[in-house]
Amino acid sequence: MQRKRRFKSKKKSERPIHDKQSRSHKSRDHTLYHQVLTLLYKTGVPIHNKEIFTQLDLPLSQRKPLHKLLLRLTSENILQQVDKNVFGVGPKHGLAEGFVDQNAKGFGFVNNLSSKFGAVKYDRDPFLSPNNIGNALHGDKALIRVFKVKKDGRPEAEVISVIGRGREQLAGFISIQSHQTIVYPEDSRYPFTIELQEPLPENVHDGDAVIVKIEGESDSPLKQPGKLIEVLGNPDSVDVQMRLVIEKHSLPHTFNDETIAQTEAISDTVKPSKGRLDLRDIQHITIDGETAKDFDDAIAVQKTRNGFRLYVSIADVSHYVQPGSDLDKEAYLRGTSIYFPGRVIPMLPERLSNGLCSLVPGKDRYAFTAILDFDRKGHLKKKQFSKSIICSAQRFTYTTVRQILTDRDPAIRRTHKPFLTPLKWAGELAKELMHLREQRGSIGFSIPSPFMELDDEGRITTISRTERNFAHKMIEEFMLAANEAVAETFTENHLDGLYRIHERPSPEKIKEFVEFGQSLGLDLPPLRQEPDWFGQVLKLVKGSPKEYVINNLLLRTMQQARYDGKNMGHFGLAATDYTHFTSPIRRYPDLTVHRTLQQFLQRNSKVKIKKTEDNHSVKEMGTFLSTRERAAVTAEREMNDRLKVRYMHNKIGDTFQAVISGVTGSAIFVELLDLFVSGGISLSTLKDDYYIFDGKHHRLRGKHSGRSFQLGDLITVGLLDVDLRRNRIYFSPIASEKN
Repeated sequence: MQRKRRFKSKKKSERPIHDKQSRSHKSRDHTLYHQVLTLLYKTGVPIHNKEIFTQLDLPLSQRKPLHKLLLRLTSENILQQVDKNVFGVGPKHGLAEGFVDQNAKGFGFVNNLSSKFGAVKYDRDPFLSPNNIGNALHGDKALIRVFKVKKDGRPEAEVISVIGRGREQLAGFISIQSHQTIVYPEDSRYPFTIELQEPLPENVHDGDAVIVKIEGESDSPLKQPGKLIEVLGNPDSVDVQMRLVIEKHSLPHTFNDETIAQTEAISDTVKPSKGRLDLRDIQHITIDGETAKDFDDAIAVQKTRNGFRLYVSIADVSHYVQPGSDLDKEAYLRGTSIYFPGRVIPMLPERLSNGLCSLVPGKDRYAFTAILDFDRKGHLKKKQFSKSIICSAQRFTYTTVRQILTDRDPAIRRTHKPFLTPLKWAGELAKELMHLREQRGSIGFSIPSPFMELDDEGRITTISRTERNFAHKMIEEFMLAANEAVAETFTENHLDGLYRIHERPSPEKIKEFVEFGQSLGLDLPPLRQEPDWFGQVLKLVKGSPKEYVINNLLLRTMQQARYDGKNMGHFGLAATDYTHFTSPIRRYPDLTVHRTLQQFLQRNSKVKIKKTEDNHSVKEMGTFLSTRERAAVTAEREMNDRLKVRYMHNKIGDTFQAVISGVTGSAIFVELLDLFVSGGISLSTLKDDYYIFDGKHHRLRGKHSGRSFQLGDLITVGLLDVDLRRNRIYFSPIASEKN
């Protein structure tokens, strides 16, 4: 006998309300229910029912339905009657506004919540089912009503109305059909098509990437009317792919006329002045990658009687970019330069980034210099900061410095004889600084990154492992030393400056990692929630097949580093004081740090400080600039992935060595060891057995064969397919090293 299931009915206040009108062809945003809640939210004060009727401009036939609705909402405490026929929001109104983050499957979440009626109490972003998302699109600002909170703390909500459209323009791909022209949005978070209303220009081809503007409202959530704005062209082009990424992430990529004019008007004269140290006789050098064009930093190291003196001279961007200027506003809006393979979206116009600010050899340049004195063991004994003028004596690459210091290449050393001794001193100081940082527990993650070479047409020709030699580490140590010294100055003098903070990881995430490590058989050291414990774990797996996976998993336990006006230390570096001072050409936070430090120096020297037009508080700047940094990282990662997909397109059928980087109940994720290309293996391709997901041990195990696929395993895979439209790569297992 089959047992009948009994379902407990939900309370009325836990369900979204759907009246007859909301089930009609009209958008739910225009139902009476939504109109009333929208009006009461916008006004923020109770209103008489006659005023509600008038303001909504309702027909007489709606007078009675309105009255019934108001009484119903009041009985459910969504509204409250504060006087005879006067209604306002009730204790269970659940109304808030935020931004819709929609998924390609139609559901979504609402983030950055706020409300006119007090603090928002939800710990998690409200969930929107496809039925409750209404006509809101990804990125829209919407008024929502939370009608339920699940046991796991996740609120469920419905869209009441759209407050503001997030995107009017979208990138997509043309599909020329017999009776109409359709554009499929490139961003899968927009699950609809766009119908173009006008004839196409002659230069448009089927499959071309284009930019369209959504115009008007649609009766169907699956179709939107639109107008062609720009034809980008063949999506296989690297420049077209870059534009697609720019459009998807709404990245500012052109400078307005005011900014250009202001940049062109800047004088290129560089001369000594009062209050600016003349350091042109100090033998500064720059050390960067082969393809670098903007040189933020130059260094000089001298041996002293008691140890070393380090000069870290940074491009003085603040001399050219005045607070509140058009140039400054544009730089703040961008927050950071964004680097794609062979391309860049600069924070500053090229005349500054690659010209006046760049510390090119043989040219006098304005700088901001940190002069740091260390003893022989690398302990900082004295710090001094000053605006300066320098002239870089030589541009070195990391490869050349490695050849001089590590390889000791005779021919290279003869070519650079005047710099051999200063470079030797620099190497000695860097080793002492490295040792001290390791001793205090600074975490040294070892996650290789790819280097992609492009041909003249923007196609990837090779993908290789980015070299990281002693020269990279040496410059990194000097930049870290300068950043810490500036942050210490902020802390010691209680300056209102921007810190680079990295908070402690949550104990829950560390516990999850420990459980996973133990499931792999790792003999982990006794748990200590301090940076040095993480370093011990990394040493434990160094050189082993699981090194890559353990590094990535440990990194995932970490919180994201961010900018804040409150100094909370930097966990990853095991530093009590840290900021970003060394890259103002490409990072706006560094520019603000320069300004703060200069104001402090001027105050101490009794020089009158000029008033600025900067209306942003340090807290606001920290939040906004952290957001811009994350947007840049996401865009850079996506651009790399797009180019990798196109690189792999002609390699279908080839086999590769890979490491399993993720396991779920429906797929295995792998990363190729030599190419840094990621992809997935669908469980539907595993025909040899029925596989059961073991979430605790991050593995899939065959029910009959016992064959397993576990996170960290090395396997051989074949390239099965490449989806250029969705930028996805599919593999199939050829053999497993672990059975």
